[in-house]
Amino acid sequence: QVQLVESGGGLVQPGGSLRLSCAASGNIFSFNVMGWYRPAPGKERELVATITTGGNMNYADSVKGRFTISRDNAKNTVYLQMNSLKPEDTGVYYCWGGARTYTSWGQGTQVTVSS
Repeated sequence: QVQLVESGGGLVQPGGSLRLSCAASGNIFSFNVMGWYRPAPGKERELVATITTGGNMNYADSVKGRFTISRDNAKNTVYLQMNSLKPEDTGVYYCWGGARTYTSWGQGTQVTVSS
């Protein structure tokens, strides 16, 4: 199974930016869909953004216009560019990959938005 490793989290002030990376241990075409999740009140995790092998993207309403998901197939990496960050964006961000017969989760990377 292909493993996922996130990086790029950190502490940023409100209005700032971060770019998260999710590196796969193998070919990311193993996954039909890849995405990012984060904790949410009343839920274990909520969808932040997804991207398919065909490049179709989907975003949570709360991040539309601020976050951009992308993929570099040559580097087997998916990115999440986060702009105009708000304190409510704080949390552990998890990379996820959905393959035909299994799913894979990364270990998470902490994002803290605070002044």
